[in-house]
Amino acid sequence: MGKDVIVACDFPSKEATLEFLDRFTGRKPFVKIGMELFYAEGPQIVKDIKARGHRIFLDLKLHDIPNTVKSAMKVLSGLDVDICNVHAAGTTAMMQAAIEGLTRPDGTRPLLIAVTQLTSTDQEAMERDLLIHEPMEEVVMHYAVTAKNAGLDGVVCSPLEAAAVHEACGAQFLTVTPGIRFSDSAAGDQKRIMTPARAREIGSDYIVVGRPITRSEDPVSAYMRCVEEFIG
Repeated sequence: MGKDVIVACDFPSKEATLEFLDRFTGRKPFVKIGMELFYAEGPQIVKDIKARGHRIFLDLKLHDIPNTVKSAMKVLSGLDVDICNVHAAGTTAMMQAAIEGLTRPDGTRPLLIAVTQLTSTDQEAMERDLLIHEPMEEVVMHYAVTAKNAGLDGVVCSPLEAAAVHEACGAQFLTVTPGIRFSDSAAGDQKRIMTPARAREIGSDYIVVGRPITRSEDPVSAYMRCVEEFIG
């Protein structure tokens, strides 16, 4: 899997999602299905979008005791998604259990990545709410190394940390980076953000882009602009 733009389909219903995807008559975007859409429509929405030929990042961020995560991943392994994720804060044991559950009887599985720190979290919030007082980059690096040691394929991090993650964990360890905004876009609720072009320069493997595309007056043009800036 090479570099790509993942479009965050954070819609409330199947109808809204498919109406959006119907606009793309050429290149089929890699899509992210998150909690809002999955909880509204259930596993069938994953099957419907997959049947249309899209690659899927199922972004449910599992975080629970190891046995529960393992059992949940057994269910998700049957949906034929391309990437799914857990929270690195769930511990090494939980991440290892996730891999066990996600691996099918034939030995295949989707890519599994771990969320380090959400891009809506800044240093102040991390210290105040989570009682983590180390610098953000050190925290993200620790979570990334822990995820790699647990056998995961990569992490979700802000684009600000992508280069350091590759340095710490190797070029093949994936960095999936939300918090992407065009230079003329509003930041919204994101704190640690970057443009697609700059994310390309520092080595992000995948960028996740939501509102700058989905709320654009011309989503297809916004998507193609993002592809051009990030992939070339």
